[in-house]
Amino acid sequence: MAPSVKEALTRGRQILRRAGVPEAAVDAEVLLAHVLATDRLALYREEQRALSPREWTLFRDLLVRRARREPVAYLTGRKEFMGLAFAVNRAVLIPRPETELLVERALALSSGWEAPVVVDVGTGCGAVAVSLAYYHAWAEVHATDISDAALAVARENAARHGVASRVHLYPGDLLAPVVFLAGRVDLVVANLPYVTSGELARLPPDVRDYEPRAALDGGPDGLALYRRLVPQAARVLRAGGVLLAEVGPGQGRVLADLLVAAGWRETRVILDYGGRERVVEAIR
Repeated sequence: MAPSVKEALTRGRQILRRAGVPEAAVDAEVLLAHVLATDRLALYREEQRALSPREWTLFRDLLVRRARREPVAYLTGRKEFMGLAFAVNRAVLIPRPETELLVERALALSSGWEAPVVVDVGTGCGAVAVSLAYYHAWAEVHATDISDAALAVARENAARHGVASRVHLYPGDLLAPVVFLAGRVDLVVANLPYVTSGELARLPPDVRDYEPRAALDGGPDGLALYRRLVPQAARVLRAGGVLLAEVGPGQGRVLADLLVAAGWRETRVILDYGGRERVVEAIR
């Protein structure tokens, strides 16, 4: 016999706690709300509602997968970012809250520009590109990714949020697909892989075993792709254009020094709300 919502939540929490899932209670709520096509708050308004046999089966299946540490975002097929819901699957990295700082800084910089031309490098699910277009109604956004599967997800998200006409997607490596924009770009934003190769094995299983390795591995010091990006960005940006790059803790000053050595000016490292190096900004 299928349990009530309250009983299902209790069992779900127990299953996930026994499996060592860190946020067992929250994850159980999110998964059950997903199965019931409702929100977490509604679960407590309908505690005595009985699940149908199909709903109980679906919920148990999701609990088993989560107990194996498959990320909740892949199980539900969505992730919130910048107040928007993005479709995600295993072809793309799951958007992180810390990346919102990159978008916030990009919006702050471009708010006074009438029709900025922006390039998002390695767009993945399109979270950065779509958010920029959504919150800056006059921005012309171009986005690249080496993965066709990732671009398909980004295309879906651009359509979902009504910005498909202003988010132009290109397959290819870094800025190679947008060389035709050379000298016209106002802002390049990049959230490239920056986990060091040595750290990959020590990542939580949710990340290590499920998210695409190509979207994580930044080489020996985490900055391999950024070393390639810096000269490319210098070629596509207009004079006075800005590069914004997300990095991991301990990498900000290193990348800033690389930019200074390459002739960039007004380079600075922006800390996140936890006091960690998160974004490097430099002017062409």
